[in-house]
Amino acid sequence: MKLPLPISVRTFCLGTTLALAAILAGCKPPSADTPASADKAGGKGLTVGFAQVGAESSWRTAETKSIQDEAEKRGVTLKFSDAQGKQENQIKAVRGFIAQGVDAIILAPVVETGWEPVLREAKQAKIPVVLVDRGVKVEDESLFATLIASDFVAEGRMAAEWLVKKTGGKAQIIELQGTPGAAPAIDRKRGFEEGIKASPEMKIIASQSGDFTRTGGKQVTEALLKVHAGVTVVYAHNDDMAIGAIQALEEAGKKPGTDVIVVSIDGVKGAFEAMVAGKLNCTVECSPLLGALAFDAVEKAKAGTAMEKKTVVPDRVFDQSTAAQELPNRKY
Repeated sequence: MKLPLPISVRTFCLGTTLALAAILAGCKPPSADTPASADKAGGKGLTVGFAQVGAESSWRTAETKSIQDEAEKRGVTLKFSDAQGKQENQIKAVRGFIAQGVDAIILAPVVETGWEPVLREAKQAKIPVVLVDRGVKVEDESLFATLIASDFVAEGRMAAEWLVKKTGGKAQIIELQGTPGAAPAIDRKRGFEEGIKASPEMKIIASQSGDFTRTGGKQVTEALLKVHAGVTVVYAHNDDMAIGAIQALEEAGKKPGTDVIVVSIDGVKGAFEAMVAGKLNCTVECSPLLGALAFDAVEKAKAGTAMEKKTVVPDRVFDQSTAAQELPNRKY
């Protein structure tokens, strides 16, 4: 016959049992509807790698800031890599992100080709890749989740259409191209050529890469002016090269904006300042403020939500007639 345990002992045993149950419950993994999981689905707790081209222009710097600011706003841990304009550095960075087991990768590719192997590695690791501002050429488009970018062909065409009206369809044009192989350089050239095709007296007399940099734009323009003194237009694939070209034109004794019309693309604050000063005639907007769209895409990709393969960011044309009014509104 077993004697009943004293009350103090029974109380101790019950307390021990409850404590043990609490400990075991604490060891359980959180369920899908716990606040922590909900936070991660909404951005908090995510770790995202961002492989950026570099800091070759004020536009690029603005894009980097947009993504960094949005990551901070959403509570995302952002791992940032500056490729300094070299694809091999970007590929190395993406492989590093994969090795670290990030939740997603945001990639602004230097050039269009050569991405298939590393993107396949990301897919095998179940890490979605969101492309921003530049696309890639791959046989399997499932290797990236989506592309968020402007229509670069349309930008080149808009610049050309503005120029045809400005010049009456007659011009001797120096073209400053972007980085060889980069999507904006390829597409802005193509769009511009399409835009002047119906005007036989609009002639591109020289075309050379300034690598999207202010220094490159200045150096190329200096060299081309020595060979093509009769130039009447400089068309630059971005504002930084155009500003470099303006410096070269002034040093050559020409008046940019008057003697030589200068047209470019991006719509950075410096371009508006140059238009207000009468030195740049026109810029086609290409917004670098892609942070919100990029992280919206990351969250959709992580949630398995279907989305378009490309989101086109709308662009506008600005010239000297609207520059002073628009300048205070520029965020980059």
